[in-house]
Amino acid sequence: DTPGHEQYTRNMATGASTADVAVILVDAQLGIQTQTHRHSYIASLLGIRNVIVAVNKMDLVDFQESTFVKIRKEYEEFSRNLDFDEVECVPISALHGDNVIVGSETMPWYEGNCLLDVLEKVEIEDVSSVLPFRLPVQWVNRPNSGFRGFSGTVCSGTSRIGDLVEVQPSGRESRIKELVQGFDNVDDIEVHQAVTVVLEDEIDCSRGDVIVAAGTRCQASDQLQAKVIWMSDKPLLPSRYYLFKTTNDLIQGEITDIRHKVNINTLENEVARDLRLNEVGLCNIHFDRPIVFEPYQASRTLGSFVVIDRMNNDTVGAGMFEFGLRRAENIQWQALDIDKTTRAEQKNQRPAVLWFTGLSGAGKSTIANLVEKKLNARGKHTYLLDGDNVRHGLTKDLGFTDADRVENVRRVAEVSHLMLDAGLIVLSSFISPFRSDRDQARARLDEGEFIEIFVDASLEICEERDSKGLYAKARDGELPNFTGVHSEYESPLAPEIRLDCEQDSAETCAEQVLQYLVDAGYLD
Repeated sequence: DTPGHEQYTRNMATGASTADVAVILVDAQLGIQTQTHRHSYIASLLGIRNVIVAVNKMDLVDFQESTFVKIRKEYEEFSRNLDFDEVECVPISALHGDNVIVGSETMPWYEGNCLLDVLEKVEIEDVSSVLPFRLPVQWVNRPNSGFRGFSGTVCSGTSRIGDLVEVQPSGRESRIKELVQGFDNVDDIEVHQAVTVVLEDEIDCSRGDVIVAAGTRCQASDQLQAKVIWMSDKPLLPSRYYLFKTTNDLIQGEITDIRHKVNINTLENEVARDLRLNEVGLCNIHFDRPIVFEPYQASRTLGSFVVIDRMNNDTVGAGMFEFGLRRAENIQWQALDIDKTTRAEQKNQRPAVLWFTGLSGAGKSTIANLVEKKLNARGKHTYLLDGDNVRHGLTKDLGFTDADRVENVRRVAEVSHLMLDAGLIVLSSFISPFRSDRDQARARLDEGEFIEIFVDASLEICEERDSKGLYAKARDGELPNFTGVHSEYESPLAPEIRLDCEQDSAETCAEQVLQYLVDAGYLD
């Protein structure tokens, strides 16, 4: 529905994902608008090849042929760069039913079919039945010890009892022993049918796997490139972790890079650091483990996914896989003889990451420095990563936008992880304003290795201190995106340590950190 409301684009994309024909509704008074371009582009992305442009409210332009012709020509010019097989334009007036289900006497200049006739004459080609057999496993069906089947809906091809199949990504082969639909056994199955498959051999197969015809493998990778439609008011930020739901799996991953976003009006590619509401971009995605997929153009079922915010479970995006990145197969973990435990034993200490977070001016650097001095006096091997210091090297290419802050924390979290692996006690002192990024840093480590320390001081107190003059510059507009002034700071919900830096001195706070480390078994 164009113009329509932009916040309903997610509804449009959801409906279009299973549609064969798109009816683009255009207001005759307003003509072709950005929303027209957006919905048309999304329809093309989602594999819709037949489009009908219904130019509505012709009664408000006195049923003028010239208005309709202008809109038709403008749309045809725009849609030349989209993957539509056929575009047909119909002038209508929904108010009186003109050209909706019957022809209109008020527009004698229009010699084409009415909207209903155009819809009925669209030829839909479904080739899924002749494609190789694919069964995404939704559920391992085991009602008793004597029965073990794999349930799902066939998304392409056909199969029958005795056929040789392969389970992906493991690559194990077996033959189909039984096919169960409801309470009945059947001899064969075809596309779109729900079924439980019983195999002759006891091979490993679980939810998220795909049963395919032997010799017709899908792709499997942990790094893929995909088109993403963003549906949230909060922008998509590279390096932030999200949940990705495919047709039969739920997996954690991060969008590592936005290659470009698409200008909806010109269809040109533009440089992007983030994706905002209703924007579409080409992204690289890294999953925590390999997934089985096919390019969206080959399989809507195995090529599509939705993006979910890990913090609130909101659906924030939808996407279409294009291909796997080859480097995913070429990069393997190298086995090393000396591990974290060996390095820690050599240093006679228990490694950990002490993550100091809080507003600028709260006292993070001062307290972290005191804690490191006290640890050093106890003979412990440490390293302090300070927010200002790393911006001279490791993150000197980053600014202070939300996207840059996310990447800043990601890099520091990776360095902290490496230093912890070296057996060190790592002190990381960063504002790190976003809760999800701190949670992601925690998730990189084993249980008990990440200690979140909330250096708690109110914005008013931090502004009073303002030893670096940063708050004054931010208030004067010299420092945009400053945390606490222009950008939100998300306080920890359950930190291991909370330091009251309004009431206690830096020395007292440092002693509290040391005492926690003693009580928790990190220090003797």
